[in-house]
Amino acid sequence: MKTIITGGTVVSSEGECQADVLVDGERIVAVGLDLPRDGAEIVDASDAYVLPGGIDVHTHFQMPFGGTVSCERFDTGTKAAATGGTTMVVDFAMQAPGDALLKTYADWREMADGHVVVDYGLHMAVTDLTADTLAEIPLLVDEGVTSLKLFMAYKGAIMVDDATLLQTLQKGKACGALVCVHAENGDVIDVLIKEHLAAGKTAPRYHLTTRPPAAESEATRRAIMLAEIAEAPIYIVHVSCTRALDEIRAARDRGQAVYGETCPQYLALSVDDFDVPGFEGAKFICSPPLRDKSNWAGLWAGLRTGDLSTVASDHAAFNYAGQKEMGLTEGFHKVPNGCPGVEHRLLILHTLGVVGSEISMPKLVDVFSSAPARLFGLYPQKGVVAPGSDADVVVFDPSVEAVISAATQMQNIDYTPYEGMRVMGAVRTVLSRGEVVVSDGRWVGNEGSGRYVKAKPFVA
Repeated sequence: MKTIITGGTVVSSEGECQADVLVDGERIVAVGLDLPRDGAEIVDASDAYVLPGGIDVHTHFQMPFGGTVSCERFDTGTKAAATGGTTMVVDFAMQAPGDALLKTYADWREMADGHVVVDYGLHMAVTDLTADTLAEIPLLVDEGVTSLKLFMAYKGAIMVDDATLLQTLQKGKACGALVCVHAENGDVIDVLIKEHLAAGKTAPRYHLTTRPPAAESEATRRAIMLAEIAEAPIYIVHVSCTRALDEIRAARDRGQAVYGETCPQYLALSVDDFDVPGFEGAKFICSPPLRDKSNWAGLWAGLRTGDLSTVASDHAAFNYAGQKEMGLTEGFHKVPNGCPGVEHRLLILHTLGVVGSEISMPKLVDVFSSAPARLFGLYPQKGVVAPGSDADVVVFDPSVEAVISAATQMQNIDYTPYEGMRVMGAVRTVLSRGEVVVSDGRWVGNEGSGRYVKAKPFVA
């Protein structure tokens, strides 16, 4: 079936132009003016932007964490993603202690296949490195898992030591896998948590003071130094503060292949959000934690210069009732870490970034779709509106005013940290591989229609 998207402004990471987009089956076949319609289905994009579908390279669906499991399933999470203009997610498969990496990969495929409603890929979170699991990494690359994640935090659970990180960087470089790092000094954080608890400091806001910016910037610098020793590229996930960004910028200025990611919560929320009654500050517990507003300007500048390459949601959804409340008795350290946001990434980027004059629309497309596709082996199949690419297309109306609310979200969680935030813009239509899955802002797609996409090996 043919579809033609007419009357819109097509935006790429290089610029924008008036053009129609012709889709035949699952692919884009032409972009230009006065394209032949030949009985094609018409999608009206008048007064709207036509964007490549978003690629969210940091989600945690059905993730075990801290004695519970994130409440966002692959079906609900990808539906929420699509409603928010994201047509592909790359989720983290989390290795359990003692498990083979290929077993973990198979477990995540089983959870996702037949349930996702848009396309997806996988990273592998390596938490228990042995000679056997190290030897599995090239086999994962053959399966299209070309990115690995290691945690420098969460001591006693999933934290790895420097030797593990160095060995993984070396192996990743050898077989085309990009290593992604959660950079916080877990040893320091562990000491600070114990000190706080001993002093009776158990309220949610003490999560902030046990994970200071220095713990993030030190770990960022250390990870970058290990990558230099391994002569390997490295991707620093969820950069929250300018001190960590300074380490990334300095390394890039030296010519090192270092890439940074930030998230909507670090651009829209701050430590001030913990000033709420009772235990409700637990809703804002994520790691790294929210920072002072003074970091916002620096993070936006990092996106403009390219020192920060991507904006991903780090969508880790835990209900306030029964999950975040796990810390009510013992304290903040028992609260599952994470904020939801896979549905609201585009709205926040457009409102604070474009309307707020921090970034242009082409830069929005770059950090929202094109750069993630390039870094994670998906470009040009994904991440661009161009002939030959998958017909993952979003019609986005920039003029609509709305308010984010848990009452109207698609995300499978009982709150949103952005409750009451006024935003500009609305997703009008979404195509996933040529199929209209969102129309007039409403989900109209088919259950289980998404596919696993093999990523290509990393190339700097």
